[in-house]
Amino acid sequence: MSVDLLQAAAYGGEDWSPRTRSHAEEIGSVWRACGINSEWARLKAVLLHEPDAEWEQINDPNRAQMLHKPNLAVARQQHRAIVQAYRLAGVEVEYVAPNEIPSPNLIFCADLFFMTPEGAILARPASTVRAGEERWIARRLADLGIPIVRTLNGNATFEGADALWLNPETVLLGHGLRTNVAGIEQVTGVLQTMGVRAIPVELPYGGMHLMGQLRFVDENLAIAWPYRVSYPTVAALHAHGFEVVFIPDETEATQGHALNIVTLGQREILMPAGNPITQAFFESHNIICHTIEIAELIKAAGGIGCLTGILARERSERIG
Repeated sequence: MSVDLLQAAAYGGEDWSPRTRSHAEEIGSVWRACGINSEWARLKAVLLHEPDAEWEQINDPNRAQMLHKPNLAVARQQHRAIVQAYRLAGVEVEYVAPNEIPSPNLIFCADLFFMTPEGAILARPASTVRAGEERWIARRLADLGIPIVRTLNGNATFEGADALWLNPETVLLGHGLRTNVAGIEQVTGVLQTMGVRAIPVELPYGGMHLMGQLRFVDENLAIAWPYRVSYPTVAALHAHGFEVVFIPDETEATQGHALNIVTLGQREILMPAGNPITQAFFESHNIICHTIEIAELIKAAGGIGCLTGILARERSERIG
């Protein structure tokens, strides 16, 4: 039986269905609804990894990039309390769920990708200890139907906690221990295809991530760590209409990870318990604080913000 190839849909015939919508327009149909363009809009979905057998294999916490060896049972209880807090706030929680024992730092999901309005930029962690963790994130994002818009290559290193949305048109990128110049260039390139400008800012020696020095709690309010956040960073915030306030207690910031917070919505946060000075400071700025005990998790050298990979927020319309 002969077929007129010019009339066959496979060759562009009458029943050919051209794909005319852009990738961005397909988010929510071809792809799962996901993405963010701010740090303060209502949180909708997160990606977490509960610590498991990998922590039983830690012999030298320092070599594992941890401060002390955590008690696994206690740490898991505290992690589950975080999950419960998210669910009470109406946030959907997804898990990485590797099918083999991963490296011990997989728990810090914020480092392993950075979400854009069109999908995730996959991180390339800077240390050999964490090399390959991005594979588990890539697999899980694919399973969830979330597009990966860029995977870094060459000698680039980039960790998601070094990128923060200043507004829907602008991202701050921290240059330091975890993110190098090549990483900044590659992330900047993919953001440009979305009409987003990147502003690189330097991080101090001894600083881990930009996230550790700066958090956004509203469309016009940022909280920073004095003497750690750089002058150009604060200048950029002021230029874009932000009030910048500085945390009042160095000990709580260092020992209690008081600034390692997650913004649930405008002036509403999830923060570590046991930081009364900082909590009172937040509340003086009309910020609603939900507190969770995470002392055991902090032994792994991270806090609530580090643990939380952001998959989706409501879209912000703020420009400027």
